[in-house]
Amino acid sequence: MADSEVGGHEQEHSSEKPYMCGECGYRTARKSHLSQHMRIHTGEKPYKCDLCDYSTAQKSNLDCHLAKHTGDKPYMCGECGYRTAFKSHLSQHMRRHTGEKPYMCGECGYRTARKTDLLKHMRTHTGEKPFKCDKCDFSAAQKSTLDCHRVKHTGEKPYMCGECGYRTAHKSALSQHMRTHTGEKPFKCDQCDYSAAQKSTLDCHRIKHTGEKPYMCGECGYRTAYKSALDRHMRTHTGERPFRCDQCDYSTAQKSNLDCHRMKHTGEKPYMCGECGYRTAYKSALDRHMRTHTGERPFRCDQCDYSTAQKSNLDCHRMRHTGEKPYMCGECGYRTADKSDLSRHMRTHMEGKYKCDQCDYFTGKKWVLDCHRLKHTRQVASPTSTCVGSVGTEQL
Repeated sequence: MADSEVGGHEQEHSSEKPYMCGECGYRTARKSHLSQHMRIHTGEKPYKCDLCDYSTAQKSNLDCHLAKHTGDKPYMCGECGYRTAFKSHLSQHMRRHTGEKPYMCGECGYRTARKTDLLKHMRTHTGEKPFKCDKCDFSAAQKSTLDCHRVKHTGEKPYMCGECGYRTAHKSALSQHMRTHTGEKPFKCDQCDYSAAQKSTLDCHRIKHTGEKPYMCGECGYRTAYKSALDRHMRTHTGERPFRCDQCDYSTAQKSNLDCHRMKHTGEKPYMCGECGYRTAYKSALDRHMRTHTGERPFRCDQCDYSTAQKSNLDCHRMRHTGEKPYMCGECGYRTADKSDLSRHMRTHMEGKYKCDQCDYFTGKKWVLDCHRLKHTRQVASPTSTCVGSVGTEQL
């Protein structure tokens, strides 16, 4: 081994990282690693395939690519028959069977079977976003995120669902979408019988077993298990609404709200119920709708035998156990555990919100007005009857 290689190897055991990227602050113990990293910023791809026009920034990637031309896969897993062209890939694969996770984050204890996953994870601590869009100022911690972003500039959606015509820019999104038709839930919890159609959903579920909530708001003490949830929460303090519609002046604090809003312009409803033909723009709405057919009530209270088809109902129910009433009326101080209940209450302060279009009767409650209108319907049937319900009274 050359002296330079020995020196670089020894630095991996020490905490010293003398080589730093001037673009993003990335540090490493080896000069060769910095050279590889810099290609992320420069876009340089010096390793070229002599059989096609493929090029890459790293020699190891080219070696992987060349195996596609030869088809040679000499390394085989004795457990399941998986074959690969690379010994390192077999080593990674074997960890699925052994459960070994040799790579650990020194900041939070996160462990993984793959070094590349650890490198990606570390960016959640460093804030490093080395992948930059060449058409705007967007940057990302992962290349896959940048690839997703770039499609916004092109508008291309090459992947289409053969069942309902849904189109997307991403193959992974189509795979996830197809599970709405097949009902497949391949991601299973190893601590209970819960299963999910998406890995991210399973990751969220697993935190229920640990109870861990490492992310805290410095303004009000709110804690959450997810960084993305904290980011969304912080906007309630800052008032920031970074997601803007490019067809009108609508803006919102959450991307999911913008996605929902955009459907109003397109009228697109890609999700369809196979039972009754109900169509919707949102997968979550289809999931809720399907429970009207299956009778499924997957959300269960852990303090009593209550169960419901919707998570929002369970959240409201749980407040009966805690006594929490987070929603308050600014007019009179009335407090409630249910947001919709507060909306109903607010109408008592909004005089004349619901007014009869056939007489001068008004009320603060829609259902009372609906009952009142029936009196006009009866009048048509019996002309001698008189309109009951004077201005501002609710005699129902």
